[in-house]
Amino acid sequence: MSENLKRDRDRDSCGWPTPSEAAREVIRRGAEQALDPRPEWLAELFDAVVHSERTEPAYTDPVLQEGARRANLSNLLHWAAANVRDPGARVSANRSPDLLEAKRDMVRRGLDETALETWRRGQNVAWRRWMEICFGLTDDQAVLHEVLAVTSRSISAFIDDTVAAVAETIRAERHDLTRGTHPERLATVSLLLEGAPVSRETAETRLGYRLTGHHLGAIVWGHDVPGDRLENAAELLLTATGATGRLTVLATGSSLWLWLPVPTAPRSDELNAAFTTVPSVHVAVGHPRLGLDGFRQTHLEAATVQRMMARLATSRRAGTYADTQLVALLSHDVAEADRFIDDTLGDLVHADPDLALTLRTYLDEQCNAARVAERLHTHRNTVVRRLTRCDELLPRPTTDDPVGIGAALHLLAWRGARGADQP
Repeated sequence: MSENLKRDRDRDSCGWPTPSEAAREVIRRGAEQALDPRPEWLAELFDAVVHSERTEPAYTDPVLQEGARRANLSNLLHWAAANVRDPGARVSANRSPDLLEAKRDMVRRGLDETALETWRRGQNVAWRRWMEICFGLTDDQAVLHEVLAVTSRSISAFIDDTVAAVAETIRAERHDLTRGTHPERLATVSLLLEGAPVSRETAETRLGYRLTGHHLGAIVWGHDVPGDRLENAAELLLTATGATGRLTVLATGSSLWLWLPVPTAPRSDELNAAFTTVPSVHVAVGHPRLGLDGFRQTHLEAATVQRMMARLATSRRAGTYADTQLVALLSHDVAEADRFIDDTLGDLVHADPDLALTLRTYLDEQCNAARVAERLHTHRNTVVRRLTRCDELLPRPTTDDPVGIGAALHLLAWRGARGADQP
């Protein structure tokens, strides 16, 4: 019998309290509310998970962030669903795929204990919200006292059991997760990215990749997509860049880190069109750089683009550092970026997207309407009419603030639907 099952049996043998019918009814009604959590609850939960002093450094990667969010939401919904079915009863450990995959990714990245810390922080936030729910459901102090006593024990035991169950599963898989080609490559690459004293010759032998010459770093990722689709996307990138080979590292179960020995990068629009053939997969590309320092820098640039795309919840599938550097700088505070867009563009934000596209292209082409018509495959007169309409919608004419309007238009082009951004 596994240690986890023994622990469950031993605790059950000590007896689990059976709440009164009044307490069970409060727990059931509260659990029904928890099954449909308010957006502000989830925002607080996710903020605590990924923005604490101890865990934030681990979650600069949007894939790890998303894994942590899904894992903590899975815990919340698992516990709530169990208490709708049988209020106050002991809740079985959560062994959901989201939880296990988040833990696996942590192990791959050498962040084993961090995942457990996020679950504890999620527990603390959920408990505060649970108390608010309970206080809103009954004024009977005796019932409320019973509900809080039972559910406090329930939540604590549930998290303890889940941590133990997941740890047991991961222990059985640890050898596979930390041995083999991809884990060895990831370990070597991580040392290089940290600037550790690894000789170039040693690193090249381990990676099977030359660290001299040009490097173009890229990150390919997608949530809930099969591994072969990530590989297909990597091959598309290879074709788009004209590279003859690539270094590929499995960073998590949902993302690949790539380096291609090429001196140029395709444009975002070209990659965006190419990636329509691989649903739900995204790519972020750095700038071509030289040598070992360039190997590090181009990856960090790709990671900057990836974080920007995740932060803005963009519908675009691909982005390059050359095309998004300004947007990345301007979008660190998404709420402030949204205010800048609204204040600068006014009614143009909600107008026909072709208007914003035409004005953005016009500013990019140094206000040359003929070149805009050529790029957009439309008549020059159409361009002029659209530009006139843009000035009618803008708070002030384009000529008054071409730089600010251009920056806001580029932000708008990358911004996803409002309310879809991640914490």
